[in-house]
Amino acid sequence: MSPALGLEFLLLAALWGASFLFMRLGAAEFGPLPTAGLRVALAALFLLPVFLVRGVWADFRQRARAILFVGLLNSGIPFVLFAFAVMHIPTGVTAILNATVPLTGAVVAWLWLGDRPGASRMLGLAIGFAGVSLLVIGKSGFAALTGGGANAGTTLLAMGACLLATLCYGIAASFTKRHLTGAHPLATATGSQIGAALGLALPTWWLWPAQPASGIAWGAVAAVALLCTAIAYILFFRIIAQAGPSKALTVTFLVPVFALGYGVWFLGESITAWMLLCGVVIICGTALSTGLLRLKGAGAA
Repeated sequence: MSPALGLEFLLLAALWGASFLFMRLGAAEFGPLPTAGLRVALAALFLLPVFLVRGVWADFRQRARAILFVGLLNSGIPFVLFAFAVMHIPTGVTAILNATVPLTGAVVAWLWLGDRPGASRMLGLAIGFAGVSLLVIGKSGFAALTGGGANAGTTLLAMGACLLATLCYGIAASFTKRHLTGAHPLATATGSQIGAALGLALPTWWLWPAQPASGIAWGAVAAVALLCTAIAYILFFRIIAQAGPSKALTVTFLVPVFALGYGVWFLGESITAWMLLCGVVIICGTALSTGLLRLKGAGAA
């Protein structure tokens, strides 16, 4: 990876890590669903000029129905779930759970597309999900998350929302592989935001807050839409084009690092040893399950 591409890689991780901070600031005043609705609507508006790139509009028109649908799975629903989650659990924990996306993607691909993982990747899936279980139900970790005063049921619900969001990402990935293979990546990126915006438009209007939001909330939503969604998508597809999907996928490992740092610096959140331990277990499992790491002597799969 060239130095320039390496800087783009770090920038992408920093932007995606910041999305949890911005969602927390926006959802505190707008609520989870309007925050997600505004995010995808603003991102779609920002990306609209991409249709002027040669071949992008024609490709979108040809595959519009599938692209719009995948937008709900890959942006609309997960963004609502994460915006809800960050209101009830630390943003760093949300980012750690988000790092399980490759795990759920591998399971969905196995069950839906018949992409059966080999021994090394199977072990990675087991390790990754063990890390998630430790984070969610481990006594020490759960006590650290609830802090003794938070509602345990709401905390579990928020963590479940994160895992449901990663499942949506996994389903969207397999759907894309089956129905959108060969589509122009910019057509998929832009069209998916349009699809998510259309899907969330009415719920956003229904749940719009009665009290006017502050400039901080508006700024946070604008930042998560333009920086963490629109620009981040462009960076992600640039990295895929230049370094390949496997290397681009490793950005998942850096996102929680930035998210934890932002949470401590801007929100006063604490980082516990249990959170770090579970995060390391999840990342190791993810690396094995995606084939980025392989056990010596294990077959490729």
